[in-house]
Amino acid sequence: MERLGLTPERLTRAGAEMADEVGFDAVTVSALARRFDVKVPSLYSHLKNSQDLRTRIALFALEELADRVADAVAGRAGRDALAAFADAYRDYAREHPGRYAAARLRLDPDTAAASAGVRHAQMARAILRGYELDEPAATHAVRMLGSVFHGYVSLELAGGFDHSAPDARESWDWIVDSLDALLRDRSSTP
Repeated sequence: MERLGLTPERLTRAGAEMADEVGFDAVTVSALARRFDVKVPSLYSHLKNSQDLRTRIALFALEELADRVADAVAGRAGRDALAAFADAYRDYAREHPGRYAAARLRLDPDTAAASAGVRHAQMARAILRGYELDEPAATHAVRMLGSVFHGYVSLELAGGFDHSAPDARESWDWIVDSLDALLRDRSSTP
């Protein structure tokens, strides 16, 4: 086993790659063992079970996406920050559909609280500070952004916009502009 250099991190990354290739639902310890041409029991020294593998992939994807979003929004404010956040989210989902699905995995409360999912919410709130929303409007806005971005990306990944004009990118930009206008309208400043 050591000669293969298998570690939990290497197995997680391989599982994430597999998720992008065959879909997150198809990633199991058995499938991963086949990929490395080893017997399933040999992976149990690194992983507890398939749920442990799936959780590790989810945490990896959340971290990877948070890093990408943080890089995209750095130094931006207002509509520019909102668009950079949205584009990073959409681009990641399109480039890594299996990892994106993994990032949606329901985690237990302690694992979720220690995950990069917290960074996602913090970045959304940082962007929204520019719109000067009071509570509970800021929380509503975080939820709205997540819902709109996830809904759009999910429909797009499923081919929901392939059959008609205008181009999906044009609609995406229109949605970001509309969200920006709505958030400016909801601003708590007089």
